[in-house]
Amino acid sequence: MSAPNPAESAGPQTRANDPQVRAGEAKARAGDAQAQSAQAQSTQPVPAAPDTGGFEETGPLMVGPPNGGGRKGPKRSGSSIASDLRALPGRVSVRLRLTVLYGLLFFLAGGLLLLVMSILVANILGNIHLFVPGLTDDQMAEVQHSFVEATMRQLVGRSLLALAGVGIIALVLGYFVADRALSPLQRVTATARRLSESALHERVALEGPDDEIKELADTFDAMLERLSQAFDSQRRFVANASHELRTPLAINRTLLEVALGDPEASPDLKAVGKTLLATNARHERLIEGLLLLARSERELTTRTAVDLADVAATVLEHAERRDHDNEVTVHRELTSGIALGDPVLLEHLVGNLVDNSIKHNEDGGEVWVRTGVLDGYATVQVENTGPVVPAYEVDRLFEPFRRLNSDRVESAKGAGLGLSIVRSVVRAHRGTVYATPRTGGGLIVTVRLPLG
Repeated sequence: MSAPNPAESAGPQTRANDPQVRAGEAKARAGDAQAQSAQAQSTQPVPAAPDTGGFEETGPLMVGPPNGGGRKGPKRSGSSIASDLRALPGRVSVRLRLTVLYGLLFFLAGGLLLLVMSILVANILGNIHLFVPGLTDDQMAEVQHSFVEATMRQLVGRSLLALAGVGIIALVLGYFVADRALSPLQRVTATARRLSESALHERVALEGPDDEIKELADTFDAMLERLSQAFDSQRRFVANASHELRTPLAINRTLLEVALGDPEASPDLKAVGKTLLATNARHERLIEGLLLLARSERELTTRTAVDLADVAATVLEHAERRDHDNEVTVHRELTSGIALGDPVLLEHLVGNLVDNSIKHNEDGGEVWVRTGVLDGYATVQVENTGPVVPAYEVDRLFEPFRRLNSDRVESAKGAGLGLSIVRSVVRAHRGTVYATPRTGGGLIVTVRLPLG
């Protein structure tokens, strides 16, 4: 026989005073409120998704909610307003600060000039003696004082109006003078924004007197020259090392194939030979990737109009002829999108995207390849099913020798250079590439290139 519950046997007053009972009732009321809120939200109409022309809506990853999680910040106190006022000079542009400085200097100089002129005019008027017949000396002094006071009042009033008008004109002229003085800096900034690893040959080449701004531009050009030489040296080293390594690997592959073709070879020897041949093939793919990566980071020498739909169709035809470890279904959504660039590099770009979407997929998975024009750019997008990709791992996948979750065990799937080559080719074409995790697993990679 179970003991009675004290909460049940107690009266209403006892239950009301029990803290556990009060907590349970509060939780129940909170649950009812949440249920009503969820029901109200479920009854609201869902807005229709915008038409994106067949492309999945993807974009750069955002850390945290865009509106701060919907929380309203606390009311600003006097100290926060004072701190904002102290930080205001650091938020104002240099052009506006120079304009304000020019205006303040003009008003200070105008005020000083007005003060000096008032003293001089008052002194001059005070030395002038008026003579009016029929007035005594005291009356003459009073008339002269009134005359000087009225004249000075009109002089100062009209001078202040003239100072205000000319001051406004001085502020406007100061704005344009500041813009003119900062135009060389704007040129340096524009050049810096255009620069990338494949466009380090550009220079500011500022002409003019040997002042501080020209010295800054010349220093910037010298730094660009050193960076360009360093990147060229690195690319030449990678290309030369890759070329030097291809020859011994080709010799090793030939010797292994001859050894495996020997009918008298033992089973153990054939097993070791097949393993070595697979390792040799993986090293050859790695070196080919390094060569392509070094080539894609150079400045483009060939720029022709290329239809991304034709490139994707060619890549998919080649992919269908090759044998893959897993069977996937490829969906084509190809429309014309003309880009200006190197056809060979663009073919490698689409090929790497398609190969990655097939290799890093599940058996029986799906791949979507889309091309066309989106937001004024020639666009190619590759979407695939597969393992879940954490959002914090997406950016790292574009780094050389990076794999999902830093996995190096499954290195047979690739050398980890596919997306790195894609990013280098996109940079050489002055385009953009970004990826987002796909709901349910997989990745959506979108490449946008300038129209040809």
